[in-house]
Amino acid sequence: MRPPKPASRPDMVSLWRYMRLFRQDLLSAQPQRLYRAWMAEFRTPFFRSFLINQPELIRTVLKDRPDAFPKSSRISEGLRPLLGRSVFLTNGAVWKQQRRIIDPAFEGGRLKDTFPAMVDAAQACVDRLEVRVGQDVECEEITSHVAADVIFRTLFSVPIEHEVAAQVFEKFRIYQREQPLLNLAAFVPLPRWAPRLHSRKTRQTARQIRALISQLTLDRAAAIKNGTAPDDLATKIMTTNDPETGKCFDAQDMVDQVAIFFLAGHETSASALAWALYLLALYPDWQDKLSEEAQALDTPEFSAMSQLRLSRDVFREALRLYPPVPMMVREASCPEKFRDRDIPQKSQIVVSPWHLHRHERLWDRPDEFDPGRWATENGKSCQRDAYIPFSAGPRVCTGAGFAMVEGPLILSMLLRRYRFETIEGKTPVPVAHLTVRSKDGIWLRLVER
Repeated sequence: MRPPKPASRPDMVSLWRYMRLFRQDLLSAQPQRLYRAWMAEFRTPFFRSFLINQPELIRTVLKDRPDAFPKSSRISEGLRPLLGRSVFLTNGAVWKQQRRIIDPAFEGGRLKDTFPAMVDAAQACVDRLEVRVGQDVECEEITSHVAADVIFRTLFSVPIEHEVAAQVFEKFRIYQREQPLLNLAAFVPLPRWAPRLHSRKTRQTARQIRALISQLTLDRAAAIKNGTAPDDLATKIMTTNDPETGKCFDAQDMVDQVAIFFLAGHETSASALAWALYLLALYPDWQDKLSEEAQALDTPEFSAMSQLRLSRDVFREALRLYPPVPMMVREASCPEKFRDRDIPQKSQIVVSPWHLHRHERLWDRPDEFDPGRWATENGKSCQRDAYIPFSAGPRVCTGAGFAMVEGPLILSMLLRRYRFETIEGKTPVPVAHLTVRSKDGIWLRLVER
């Protein structure tokens, strides 16, 4: 049995039909040929879009000449009410300054410092599930809760039960369901002054989330001033000066950055963890292997992470099959030529981890679950050239190392205690809104191990 994959659309559809399909699901709105194509063009009356799968082209856009291909403002239009001028949406000098302030918080030794908070969040998740043994559980709900808990504990040193943290988590769930990724500006170039037609609920929820985050950041700013702030990620970021300008984030900047830390760190981790649990339920032999390996966490020290090799390979394979961010959009700042085809200035350049990770000309058995592939020559070469769950180049996700500790750790701690089993008639269907999730949730039966 292969892991579930959404059906592709018919090859040719009208723009309006594509817009309807896109709003329902980004993945099934795409044609089957993209799993074999090195490049494909999509034309609208308003702009031209080129999806690239050839590793050399992706390297050009993401690594070799990233300044020539800034992040497109089209797709980000849907996220701007929440994220403002966060590092996820900015370009050029503003983005570079933001990264100079943010990156030191995630360097080497900080991972070890945040590890106890990750362990506490994972253990809290294990404990919460005690009362649900023998029941059918919705895994995206479970993984969203624990991933949000990790973010709050590592960023602000508060558990998710904290009153403000709990409200932020609930509002994010509403925001995610609103599908704010798509609005008119994604397809039609609008002047800066034109209204973006975000739904009233999307705008309202974004304001509520930002007000709650403002409360957390203002409280932290006061604690820093009083010398009582804990040494966590928020304190590190808020007290770091840009080495070139000497400036640090003001309160408004910090709200923007915390919003993307929560969105990126919570949404993406929750998605990958839920799919990993489903894959392990689908292939119980692998689940047993991970449970045995997880005994290394009897004493949960950071050094134990080096022994969770199988868990890391399983999590890596879940990120391959179900990359949380399925597509990234850049814009050509000047005319280009790709594969002997002219790329006009302002064209949209789409890099799709979803299609790249399943590309039939690159991967052996691309649609199959095989954590052992990472030890093969094909797996090693594809990991270098065709595997970008966290993007690549200067814009690689700041929290990539953080996620590769968090994911295997939570998986291992859950599997030490519980077994997850598939439920007949409950096969999840992947869809993409903010991240790759299941259309009707990921339902598994929870069994005491």
